Amino acid sequence: MVDTPQSAKPLPSGNETKGRETKGLLLGFIGVAIFSLTLPATRIAVVDFDPVVVGLGRAILAAAVALTILLMTRQRLPRGREWRSLVVVALGVVLGFPLLSAWAMQSVPAAHGGVVLGILPLATVMAAAVMLRERPSFGFWIFSLLGGGAVVIFSLLRGGGTIGAGHLALLASVACAAIGYAEGARLTKTLGGWQVICWALVISAPVLAVPVGLSIAEHGMSGSPATWGAFLYVALFSQLIGFFAWNRGLAMGGVSRVSQVQLLQTFLTIFASALLLGEHIDLMTLGFAVFVVASVAIGRRMPVR
Repeated sequence: MVDTPQSAKPLPSGNETKGRETKGLLLGFIGVAIFSLTLPATRIAVVDFDPVVVGLGRAILAAAVALTILLMTRQRLPRGREWRSLVVVALGVVLGFPLLSAWAMQSVPAAHGGVVLGILPLATVMAAAVMLRERPSFGFWIFSLLGGGAVVIFSLLRGGGTIGAGHLALLASVACAAIGYAEGARLTKTLGGWQVICWALVISAPVLAVPVGLSIAEHGMSGSPATWGAFLYVALFSQLIGFFAWNRGLAMGGVSRVSQVQLLQTFLTIFASALLLGEHIDLMTLGFAVFVVASVAIGRRMPVR
C-alpha cells in the first residue's frame, strides 16, 4: 500500500513526534549502514568492469527488481508533478552519484573517498533548506559545519593539501546525491518511501540501457567472483534496498536531522575499506571519527523547523 499523504493525517502529539523522529533516525542509520559499503564494493567492481557498467548498469538490474515489486504490490502510477520530482531523484541518485563515484573509484582509495562523502549531510541540509523550506536553528548549523568541516580537513590532510580529479568527481557526486535525497524525501510524503526509488529506477532504465549496452559491447563483462559479488551488492543494496530505509527515514525524522546520521557513513566506509580492501586505519582517522560522531550527537539535539 502507498503511504498516506502527510496532509491527511491528524497532527501528532509531542510524544508521537519524538517517536517518529526516533524511528526516522533508526531507519536512516540502517540506510547509512548499507550505503557505507558502496565505495569499497564499487572499487572492487571497477577492477574488472568499466565504470559506466558499474555506475549505470547497476541501476538497470535494480530497475528490473523494482518493476517486479511495483507490479506485484499493484502500486499506483505517479501523478502530475510527481513525475517531474522522480526525474530529479533519478538524475541525482540513479545517474549522477553512481556514475561519478564509480569513475572516481578508479583513482581514489575507498577510505579516502568515504571521507570526501562526509560533507554529504551538510549538502543535504542545504538542499533541504532551499527545496523543502526546512529551517535549521543557528546551533544546528554550527555543529553541522563543524562536522562537515572536519571531514573536509581530513580529506585535505590525506590528499597532501590538494584535490585531484577523482576528488572533484566525488564532490560533484555529493551535490547530485544531496538534491536527490531532498527531493526524494519530499516525494515520499505523497508517493511512499520505497516507491520513490523504485519508480526512479524504472523510468531511468530505458535511457541508461544505451550507454551500458555500448560499454558492454566494447569492454565486455568478464570478472572474478569478487567483482560480480561487488556489482550485485551495489545494484541490489546500494541502489535499491538501502533507499527503502533511507527515504522513509528522511520523511519521518526530517531531512535536516536524519541527514546528519550520514556523517557516520564516512567512518563506516573507512572500517569497511580496512576489512575488505586491507586499507590502513591510523589514530588520526579514529580521532576525526570521534569528533564527527560528537558533532552528530550534539547537532541532532538542536531544533529544526
